[in-house]
Amino acid sequence: MSEADLIAAARVSKAWPFEEARKLLKRFPDGKPDGTPVLFETGYGPSGLPHIGTFQEVLRTTLVRNAYETITDGAPTRLVAFSDDMDGLRKVPDNVPNQGLLAAYIGHPLSRIPDPFNKYESFAHHNNAMLREFLDRFGFDYEFVSASDRYNSGGFDDALKNVLAHYDGIMDIMLPTLREERRKTYSPVLPISPKTNQVLQVPVEVVDAQAGIVRFEDHGEVIDHCILGGHAKLQWKVDWAMRWVDLGVDYEMCGKDLTDSVTQSGRIAKVLGGRRPEGLIYELFLDEKGEKISKSKGNGLTIEQWLTYGSEDSLGFYLFREPKSAKQLHIGVIPRAVDEYWQFRGNLADQAIDKQLGNPVWHLLRATGNGSGAGDTLPVTYGLLLNLVGVLGAHATRDQVWSYLGNYVDDADPAAHPDLDVLVTCALAYNRDFVAPTLKKRSPDKNEAAALAALDEELASTSDDATAQELQSIVYDIGKDPHYGFEQLRDWFKALYETLLGSSQGPRMGSFIALYGIENTRKLIAEALDDPIGEDA
Repeated sequence: MSEADLIAAARVSKAWPFEEARKLLKRFPDGKPDGTPVLFETGYGPSGLPHIGTFQEVLRTTLVRNAYETITDGAPTRLVAFSDDMDGLRKVPDNVPNQGLLAAYIGHPLSRIPDPFNKYESFAHHNNAMLREFLDRFGFDYEFVSASDRYNSGGFDDALKNVLAHYDGIMDIMLPTLREERRKTYSPVLPISPKTNQVLQVPVEVVDAQAGIVRFEDHGEVIDHCILGGHAKLQWKVDWAMRWVDLGVDYEMCGKDLTDSVTQSGRIAKVLGGRRPEGLIYELFLDEKGEKISKSKGNGLTIEQWLTYGSEDSLGFYLFREPKSAKQLHIGVIPRAVDEYWQFRGNLADQAIDKQLGNPVWHLLRATGNGSGAGDTLPVTYGLLLNLVGVLGAHATRDQVWSYLGNYVDDADPAAHPDLDVLVTCALAYNRDFVAPTLKKRSPDKNEAAALAALDEELASTSDDATAQELQSIVYDIGKDPHYGFEQLRDWFKALYETLLGSSQGPRMGSFIALYGIENTRKLIAEALDDPIGEDA
């Protein structure tokens, strides 16, 4: 495929990153007028530990950035990851140590609060470092920008003066959106109290816009105060608009909960002499109870948790899909995401170009610079691996798993299958923490025991070299035999899972028997048949 063919296909692709990229192409048909790179931005509020909801915005924005570069044949771009670390701490997160320490700093800028982990100069610096570590691990090409650095260094001083110069126009936009009580205290500017060092929510009077001087009441005393050089920050929606204008942001996506904020900040950006960027409004992630994920509650998955039980690739795959649909984000979604990723990756090489561009793996491989992974497959699914580990028990080891993989995988060596080896480690952790504590085998009833005995007899005369499909046919034939009384095949398979594996669902049994070994499977059957038979026997 030529580069021209790729560009032509990308410009009509219905994959959401290309649809987003075409918004920018429409905005800048001939590139930006001043020839500067198109600027993509992501925002992060370090009021709590970073979770996957934070990470996904950088990933998804990177995918749009790559799509834009594809359809423009390499037009220059930049990506800024911006941290709102001048925000005042509103409440103490539930998932951090030394909560009493943080409680004493309610209202203080996040970058001026001690780190409860005692590792960095502030709580914001700790959380920023965690975010950057995760982004660097995935190889993102980005520039990190801190609000506190910009405010404290004077980098936003001209922008602050611009806000003061257009103070009335901004108030005209914001006041109609507020409740009556909030209108009495609202100000686009949040001065930092010289007395308490807290971010204040007080009415402000502009004294001298060009000098950055405002007047307000600070704990009973009316003072004139210069907001430049880190002595104030802007109210969030005004801050967002100011940033768009000052940095020249062309694209930024956000969650559905910020839909109204996008509208209001866009109007403020226009008052400040700029333009609202293009962007995608995505649905929010929910926890397993269907509740919104919150940094302060800590009810979302951390990136470290996902990578303990699943691969980096599967995380990217899960985040790629259907950004405009709400999805639950919890431990239970990981195994399916792993297997679906490898299914899509295996299909990629044989797909026509339009299908490739709609395949999430095409975008993910391009984002990581690994274009050679198309068509790769795993010799064993993650689901099957989990079933194997489940049978081996909570104390199974990596070497044990690889020993059993020798029944099923050619050249069963971790060095020859590094992607599978990663998943072996993940499966051991997943089984230990979530599967093994819940497994409980039940005794077979009379008909199930007869069917298991028949399966054992068939396996006894089956060659160790039998393929997974041949073994699956044996299992099928027994389940379809009316002698054993299974109304549907799924009843037979459920019986196999519950009596042999201790779970209500499981793998293709032919594949499992081939992986676990015929003799070992016969031992499982023997254990099940030695158990007391149910009451209906």
